Amino acid sequence: MTAFKQFRVDPDQKFKLKDRDPADTAGYKSRQEAKARLVEGIERLRELQERLYAYDRWALLLVFQAMDAAGKDSTIEHVMSGVNPQGCQVYSFKQPSAEELDHDYLWRTNKCLPERGRIGVFNRSYYEEVLVVRVHEGILAAEKLPAEVVGKDIWKQRYRDICAYERYLARNGTAIVKFFLHVSK
Repeated sequence: MTAFKQFRVDPDQKFKLKDRDPADTAGYKSRQEAKARLVEGIERLRELQERLYAYDRWALLLVFQAMDAAGKDSTIEHVMSGVNPQGCQVYSFKQPSAEELDHDYLWRTNKCLPERGRIGVFNRSYYEEVLVVRVHEGILAAEKLPAEVVGKDIWKQRYRDICAYERYLARNGTAIVKFFLHVSK
């Protein structure tokens, strides 16, 4: 069996998506080999979920980001197929509601965080705030922020906020694993 190839991006590492080949198969020679590894991984995830629940000290947050139609839903369905649904919560973040727009941008994801002993899955996340909102300026306007806080540095500030938020979560027992599904045109 092929060893799993990691695609980890370290915090200080320079990263450009265009430098990543979406056709990379992580060393797998066939679909059958990849499917067999998936079955093994699902069984291992089931075992680890039981430990997570029994220990009841940590939570696990899985964050999936990708372009539309890149396969987030089916990836979540396949990978999470072996876990106990009672210990797993999946949230899909679409366009913010009126209530969500009346709060800070982290509020809607914060209220969906997994409790200790559980796995939370975010189909999209607070990263939408520095991706989609940055492209669709109308969403930022709908947030009704005071004009004084919407400056030229708002995106850098939000990146720093997200990094600080994730450090805060980790210090409070939530392990975060983030996935970006990169597919070709």
